[in-house]
Parts: sequence; C-alpha cells; structure tokens
Amino acid sequence: MTTRAIRRHALPPLLASLFCAALAQGASAQTIYVSNEKDNSLSVIDAKTNTVTDTIKVGKRPRGITLSKDGTQLFICASDDHAVQVLDLASKKLLHNLPSGEDPEQFALSPDGTNLFIANEDSNVVTVVDVPNRKVAFQVDVGVEPEGMDASPNGKWAVSTSETTSMVHWIDLEKRAVVDNTLVGARPRYAQFNKDSSLLWVSSEIGGTVSVLDVTTRKVQKTIDFKIKGVAKDKIQPVGVKLTDDGRYAFVALGPANHVAVVDAKTYEVKDYLLVGRRVWQMALTADQKTLYTTNGVSGDVSVIDVNSLTVTKSVKVGRFPWGVAVKG
Repeated sequence: MTTRAIRRHALPPLLASLFCAALAQGASAQTIYVSNEKDNSLSVIDAKTNTVTDTIKVGKRPRGITLSKDGTQLFICASDDHAVQVLDLASKKLLHNLPSGEDPEQFALSPDGTNLFIANEDSNVVTVVDVPNRKVAFQVDVGVEPEGMDASPNGKWAVSTSETTSMVHWIDLEKRAVVDNTLVGARPRYAQFNKDSSLLWVSSEIGGTVSVLDVTTRKVQKTIDFKIKGVAKDKIQPVGVKLTDDGRYAFVALGPANHVAVVDAKTYEVKDYLLVGRRVWQMALTADQKTLYTTNGVSGDVSVIDVNSLTVTKSVKVGRFPWGVAVKG
C-alpha cells in the first residue's frame, strides 16, 4: 500500500508518520559491498544514494565475496593471505578466518548456508568448509586452475570450472565426489545455476562464449557468441554471469570489451550491449532484481544498471581494481 493510499484511509497522524518512516528505512536498507583487489579493502555503497559511505581494510588481494545466509556476515576471499575472512557487518570488524585452502578466488555458499565451496587455484582442489564449525568438511580434486564455483539451489550439485583444462567438474554432494566433467570453451571463469537447478550457465573468457548446460544430461545445449560493433573479437572476454530469478535475462560481463551483454534467457538471443566501465568483471543484482551493479577493474568504478529500462544510470568511484560485489538487503 502506498503512502497516498494510507492518507485516503485517514490513519491517525502518529501511525501515518511511523509508517512513512518505515518506508524510508526500507528504501535505504540496501548496501553494496565491493572488494578492491589492489587496495586490500572493501568499499561500502549506500544503494539509495549510490555513494561510497565507508572503506574497510581487509586481507591481501580480496576477490570473491558473498553474504552469509542471515546477512550478518560477509565472506571474503583474501587470495594472497590464503584465507577466507569473515567480516561482521554490524561492527565492520574481521572476526576470524576459515580454513580455505591455497589461493581462494571464488566460492559459493550452499543453499542452507552451512557449507562454503571454495576454488583453490594453486592446488587444483575444491575445499568444502563447514561454516558453523570452522573446519574443512572435505576436499575434491578437480582440473587445473579451478576458478568458477556454484552450488545448485536444490542442494544436489556443486560445480567448479577449471581454466586450463576448460572443463566443468560436477561434484555430487551426496557422494562428495566428481561424477562427471563437461568440456566447454577455453578458460571458463564463472558458473551459475538458474533458479530451478535445471540449467547451468558457464562463461569462457578466451573462448569468447557462454555455454548453457542441461543439468540432467550435463551436456552443452547452447553456445552463445557475442559481437559488438567497433570492438575487436579478442577483446570480448565473458567473465561474470548473473541470471534474473524470473528467467527473463542473463547478464554477461564482457571484460575488456567494457560492455555487459543482455541475453534473453529463454531464446538465448543477445538483446543488447550496455557500455559500462573498463574491464567489467563481476556483477550482483539487488533482491528486488531491479538494479544490477558491475565492478569495473581498470576504471576503478562500479556501474549501476536499471534492469527495467536496461540503461546505465550511474558510475560510482571505488578503490583500485574492484573485483567482487555483493548486495545486502
């Protein structure tokens, strides 16, 4: 119900003012966290004003970041510290490290929030950490230089992409083992399951493509290519992928091409290319799916994209080489 509708129902002045305050608080509740790879810091952005409100020092070379299930903590891949750090968002203090394995770069949280699946690039393994108990639950050998990670919403699968072997490795979580491998384009960098766990989208940076895999067969059912007028083919390097929950769009960050591709997630047709900052890398959607944030490493900023109109509305300056991004609220 809108504030105007409330006035029509003639609520008492005190109740009306309290309701309006609640609306204002809800509108400003979203916070964007960005890891700055070269500054060893996080930039904190108020989503209402799209301005940086704080900078938090963290470990060396922070890359992947993700929120805890309850939204009170942020997990940070401090790659050069060989640690996953846990940040308390209320106090903005680092609480402790999780046993991450060597050179953590990307990770994924299980649907229930209890396990963190971490790609260890230097040791060619996936480390699975029991978050509440702060211990390694198990490790799985995968291909050379694992990077992309995701866990299926239905709790059955975790996947890792290996850059050098150009494969998706399917980890059966009941068996705690790799049960299949799928060849994709050269240097796969990112993986995301769709909401119903039926499809897996994988970007291939050097291959210049995105592969859409059928989860039941674990086969590639569609390969998406990209062409941007005036941009050399070798500059189009897909990295981050973000799918909207309604199955309408897939957004693909195209690295040094400085564009985000907008893909119809049903027909796989590329609908548009949105010009953002230099070397666009990772992305995150707000909970209402209305806004997309991108990290642009070389230009040191974050682009703000309105999903309804498919327009870039603002650029927010952050630290040096922003890499990961997460949205709270």
